[in-house]
Amino acid sequence: MKTTTNRTGTKASAEQQVKGFIAKFDPAQQKLIRAVRAALGRHFPTGAELAYDNYNFFVLGYGPTERPSDAVVSMACGANGVGLCFIHGATLPDPKRILLGSGTQTRFIRLESAAVLKRPEVVALLERAIARARTPFPARGSRTLIVRSVSAKQRPRRRSPSSA
Repeated sequence: MKTTTNRTGTKASAEQQVKGFIAKFDPAQQKLIRAVRAALGRHFPTGAELAYDNYNFFVLGYGPTERPSDAVVSMACGANGVGLCFIHGATLPDPKRILLGSGTQTRFIRLESAAVLKRPEVVALLERAIARARTPFPARGSRTLIVRSVSAKQRPRRRSPSSA
């Protein structure tokens, strides 16, 4: 994977920054995030991986270009778990009815393990999302990692002992 200059004004490489974002989570969550990221990397070998370390979540979005509006899915990571968001999930055919949420655009699934991404119904949703992308994914090349934003103030990335 090719990395590019991050957009956050720091000197760390984009990959170093992402590793730091992941390190904020509990060890079990770190392992899950890394496994899901690797699995999504196999589904999206080209295009862009957009990283956001926002107030509520650490997010990795996947799309054919650097434009956030072109992203088709994103992995949202919080202290309580990891989810896979289908950006235009409300219009995706979902015959197995696995997508959660009731928004007008986005739907999601919870990821208790990276193995969920191998389930036929999830693979079918990923393929549909890729096929419906407004801009096609590049046929060749490598994926580019771009750190889009980092919030100075963030919710805790680890569960508090009372909620564990």
